[in-house]
Amino acid sequence: MTYSTHIAAIGNIRAAIARLQADEVTEMARAIETGGSRRSVTADIALELAVSQYHAGADITRAVALTTRLPCTFAALKRGAIDLYKASKVVDPTLILSDDLANRVDEVMATRLAGKDPSSIRAAVNRVIQKLDPDGYQDRARARRRDRHIALIHQDDTMATLTADLPVEQASAIYTSLDRAARALRRTDTTRTLEQLRADVFADRLLAARDGDPSLKADIHVYVDLLTLIGLNDDPAELAGYGAIPAWLARQIATEPNSTWNRLITDPDTGQLLSVGRDKYRPPTDLDAFIRVRDRECRTNGCHRPAHHCDTDHSIPWASDGETSHTNLTGQCRNHNLVKEEPDWTYTTTPNGTLTITTPSRRTHTSPPPALHEPRTPAPF
Repeated sequence: MTYSTHIAAIGNIRAAIARLQADEVTEMARAIETGGSRRSVTADIALELAVSQYHAGADITRAVALTTRLPCTFAALKRGAIDLYKASKVVDPTLILSDDLANRVDEVMATRLAGKDPSSIRAAVNRVIQKLDPDGYQDRARARRRDRHIALIHQDDTMATLTADLPVEQASAIYTSLDRAARALRRTDTTRTLEQLRADVFADRLLAARDGDPSLKADIHVYVDLLTLIGLNDDPAELAGYGAIPAWLARQIATEPNSTWNRLITDPDTGQLLSVGRDKYRPPTDLDAFIRVRDRECRTNGCHRPAHHCDTDHSIPWASDGETSHTNLTGQCRNHNLVKEEPDWTYTTTPNGTLTITTPSRRTHTSPPPALHEPRTPAPF
């Protein structure tokens, strides 16, 4: 095969993938039509695909929009002229529009999709929206400014991304201020790049570090076993809501002057939690503390909300004679706690805390409690 043949094959494969994505979109839309509540179907699909409920909800929203409001864009997806990511650049800006206006945007964009990159498609859609609905655009701009927020996105290799959706003039002013401060520091500090200095100035300002004290003052939860903590091994620790972190970072956080330690006792053979110490400034109930430390995150597969931000929930409801015990309690975020109340959802737990969820589609998903460390191999005698 020649080089040109390979390039053509890549294009053909991508078009075939797009057509399969159209099939998936069709099935998601049908599931919404034939299933229970939107919340229930979303949770069911999230478990089936092993993704977060937020991710599944976004996919479903796009599927419904494509199959009901954007027939031209959906037709392009079914032909393989665009993939689902490019289709989303039409879907997302039009979600807030009325059905009639979304359909008009879809018709205008029908001949402007093929061969365009995603950014160009979104820019074109926004231009069409502003032209067709100038007053609505002004109103939506004001509403978006009211929806300003920040978000934490965990990345690999002990890093995370903190994003802020702000009015453009505020965001621009903040960046300019950070850049100015970083460039001033750069004149005397050649050990850090300009990008590193911007990030460090940003962190220092938010954490209000003073007098050269960069110690963390945030409320974070790190799980590390004793042997790793005292340096006898280098097993990974865990940062709640993030996942594994290297031993050196766990020791660094643990020795910060503002860190607070809580004693945990685990089974050396399995790594499972056995009990929780009482030495805390404001101790929660023993059982609540046990569940939160044992589970560490929301126990619904695909959800990583830290347990200290979750509810301690009865698998068998209290009203149905469910016991308030470690064999019947799991950590559930508020959203998944509400899912459990939907019709035809069943939750059961075993004595070791393993949770099994049966969905309305009769699919089962099992979630054992995570071990706090790897099982120890007995030392040879």
